[in-house]
Amino acid sequence: MVDLIPPDVRSRLRGLRLITRRAVGSHGLGLHQSHSRGAGLEFAQYRAYEPGDELRQIDWKLYARSDKFFVREAERESPVAVWILIDASASMGQADAARPDYCRLDAAKSITAAIAELAMKQGDRFGFIALGDDGLALLPPATGARQRDRLLLDLLTVHPARGFAADAQMGPLWERIGAHDLVILLSDCFDNGAVALTEKLAAAGRETLVIEMLTVAERDFPFDGGYRFRDPETGEEYLGDGAALRAGFIARFGEARAALHARLDGAGIRHAAHVLDEPIDLPLRRLFSAHGAADYA
Repeated sequence: MVDLIPPDVRSRLRGLRLITRRAVGSHGLGLHQSHSRGAGLEFAQYRAYEPGDELRQIDWKLYARSDKFFVREAERESPVAVWILIDASASMGQADAARPDYCRLDAAKSITAAIAELAMKQGDRFGFIALGDDGLALLPPATGARQRDRLLLDLLTVHPARGFAADAQMGPLWERIGAHDLVILLSDCFDNGAVALTEKLAAAGRETLVIEMLTVAERDFPFDGGYRFRDPETGEEYLGDGAALRAGFIARFGEARAALHARLDGAGIRHAAHVLDEPIDLPLRRLFSAHGAADYA
């Protein structure tokens, strides 16, 4: 099976944990306390006996005093699910001229594998949904090495569609993502539908993060001479001189990103960027390391 995580990145992942806002100052994802009740570790409350309850859970001393059956319930640790949402629209198939065989979607798959590795080590469930207008590819959350291997195999079948998934296709997403789950979207954020989805998730109380996927060309605009620029989703083309366009493009693209970041900040969504020539663990460090990216060398 192809390993999507480079060896140097895998070694750096050992010191990283997926931490949610709910867990800040407390524990990591897999160590948090759940609101679910069961035959767990610490006593939580009594409730009336119901058919199907195990007899060993009945508090017989309380029965002797009250002549009624009560069951002891306990808090139990129950890992949340980590949902990785992958933008599978056409623009995610964009690569740089210096590395034409490595596109945004390839980087998103590697980052997805890294997130799954972290979740697995913490004992958390993880799954993914690829969002394209040709339908959703969905792997329900589970944990363990078998789930990790299934995820890697399923990622091989994900390819860029034409556009981002429409609202009408989002039913399975809303049915499955739980109130305490962590959602991480990997997207270039060019489609308003992708950004609007994260805003809806955040408004519904889901902790939502965004990793913005960028090409080197978008950061540096390293074009000289005449070029034909083509929108991969609309097919629109524009002819222009690279050197003459550079300053204007970088300024306008920077303004568009600043507006995007303000929109995400306004919705309470943490975000980080990934450029295709950067290590895939860098955005994860920016999101989850105690020191952000400052400890990255």
